[in-house]
Amino acid sequence: MNYRSAVILLLALLSLPMIAQAAGKPEVTFINSDQAKAAGYPFSQAVRVDHTLYLSGQIGVDPATGKLVDGGITNESRQTMQNIKDLLTTHGHSMADIVKCTVMLADIKEWPAFNTVYREFFDGRFPARSAFAGSGLALNARVEVECIAVVGD
Repeated sequence: MNYRSAVILLLALLSLPMIAQAAGKPEVTFINSDQAKAAGYPFSQAVRVDHTLYLSGQIGVDPATGKLVDGGITNESRQTMQNIKDLLTTHGHSMADIVKCTVMLADIKEWPAFNTVYREFFDGRFPARSAFAGSGLALNARVEVECIAVVGD
C-alpha cells in the first residue's frame, strides 16, 4: 500500500464516528391514547423505534368500562387480541405487521383455549411466539399478550 492509499484509508477510518453521529439516534415515539394518558399508568401503550413497534402487554379489559371482561379465558383472550388489533388499527397498522408475541397465561392448562381464539386474529401467517404461565397478572387477568410489529412510514 502506498502512502496516498494509507492516508485515504486513515482519513476514512477517522471519519466513521462522525458519519455514525451524523446519522443520529433512531427516532423514538411514545404512543398513548388520551384514555391511556388519563389512566396515568407508568408505561406507554406502545413505543415506536424507527420501523419497529413495541406494544405493551394487553389484557382483556373492555375499553368502554375499564374492567376485565367476564367469561373466563375465551372471552378474555378475544378481548385481549381485539385490544391489540384496535391499538394497531388506530395507528395505521394491522395484525399482519406483528412479527413476535409473548403470551402470559395465569394457568398453562388454558393454552388450548387461548390458541383457539389467537388463530382467529391471523391469516395463517403466525408471528414468532413464546408463552409461559405466570401468577399475578394485572387485574387478576387470565391472559396477557405483548407484541412487536414491523411497520412502514
